[in-house]
Amino acid sequence: MADSGATTPTVFVLFGATGDLAKRMVLPAFYELAQEGLLPDDWALIGNGRGRKTDDEFRAHVRDALEKFGPGEGVETIDETVWSDFAERVRFAGGGFSVDDAGDLPSVVSDVTDELGGDVQLVHYIALPPSTFLDYTAALGEHGLAEGARVVYEKPFGTSQENFEKLDAAVHEVLDEKQVYRIDHFLGKENTQNLHILRFANGMVEGIWNREHVEQVQIDVPETLDIDDRAEFYDATGAVLDMLVTHLFQVAAEVAMEPPPSLGADDLQTARESVIAAFRPLDPEEVVLGQYRGYTEVEGIADDSTTDTYVAARLWVDTDRWRDVPFLLRTGKMLGTSTQRVSLVFRRPDGPVKHLPEDGAVLSFDLSGDGRVDIAMTVKEPGPGEDLGIGRMSLDLSTVSDAEPLSPYSRLILDVLDGDRSLFTRPDGLAKVWEVAAPLLNARPDVSPYEPGSMGPDEATALATPCGWLVDETS
Repeated sequence: MADSGATTPTVFVLFGATGDLAKRMVLPAFYELAQEGLLPDDWALIGNGRGRKTDDEFRAHVRDALEKFGPGEGVETIDETVWSDFAERVRFAGGGFSVDDAGDLPSVVSDVTDELGGDVQLVHYIALPPSTFLDYTAALGEHGLAEGARVVYEKPFGTSQENFEKLDAAVHEVLDEKQVYRIDHFLGKENTQNLHILRFANGMVEGIWNREHVEQVQIDVPETLDIDDRAEFYDATGAVLDMLVTHLFQVAAEVAMEPPPSLGADDLQTARESVIAAFRPLDPEEVVLGQYRGYTEVEGIADDSTTDTYVAARLWVDTDRWRDVPFLLRTGKMLGTSTQRVSLVFRRPDGPVKHLPEDGAVLSFDLSGDGRVDIAMTVKEPGPGEDLGIGRMSLDLSTVSDAEPLSPYSRLILDVLDGDRSLFTRPDGLAKVWEVAAPLLNARPDVSPYEPGSMGPDEATALATPCGWLVDETS
């Protein structure tokens, strides 16, 4: 694998280092970059938390996280040689971090900076709930840790339009926009990037990527998982904030964008944010919210919680390319199957072949893992007669020559280290996202109960007519 473009000695500060997100996603991703040789020659990782840990205790925590959640994409065991070098570079700064009390962090950063030669790139990763972003940003400025630093904010960047505007203003009091990396790991997925690569690099696809040929677009991310040990975070967020206004809107923008002048960071970001400006505000009548039975029995969830664990929505994109084509967005917990799929369902052509199936021509992108591109088309069933069937073809991206995939978090952290903001969101696009979501957030439909293992409330079926949801329990 090619070396990273980042050569400056780097100090990576991970806030919330002992939390769920860090152990599941961020620490395994950072280790993956180390084992692939993609980190700078000189680097250190400093974990930060409220409690007190020795460096060795934190190293043991990191090792446990890697053993539970994997040291990297497709790698099952920890390379002891890599781990030995990795562990030596890991430190912990306890005592919390706030405007009034910086804990141990400034002194540990100072010590590590001296060890690395005194001229380092600081990268702060705030792997904490959005309610903490204001305080941690202010503390970075107060304690002299913001100048020249790159700061990664987890999603959602805000919880409402008003909250987003307040947060955005506070962040820009401390940081320049070029220092800000609002992460959305769906944009780091290999096949999310293929949504524009496959289209713009292949004329046979670009020519049919429009309302004349496409009847509907489905962006479907059902999950069999429950809320695990994220109860407090999830109950304050729900499916709409956790998935719809973050991941699914961004993927919809990838599908719907107009061709940019280039695939450079500024042009890609502008294309994505420009089409978000054409998203029609959600109509609550075209949104179904659900909550799986048993959710309120989870420890930490109130008996009367109305938090949505499921959302299905019909989104309209008011551009010449996509006007009147429904974008169907769906996600939820404890559903009958897990997948991450974007599907373009093509219109049935006028002509001599009659009685064509509604979903007889579909181009799909599986966003999970290394990614896969699937094509379904109507064909004649082999044999006597003229019966029609649906044939399917798949391209597993891991089989492409010289494929060297990275997990989404690894890819995006690598981009932060390289200073590449092309797969990160901008405030103009996020401001519009909150405008699009505002009618739903201001007039939320009641949550409908659904059985675990089903595909959600029955009310969502009508949203996907006439084709119906392509993903079901058997997918």
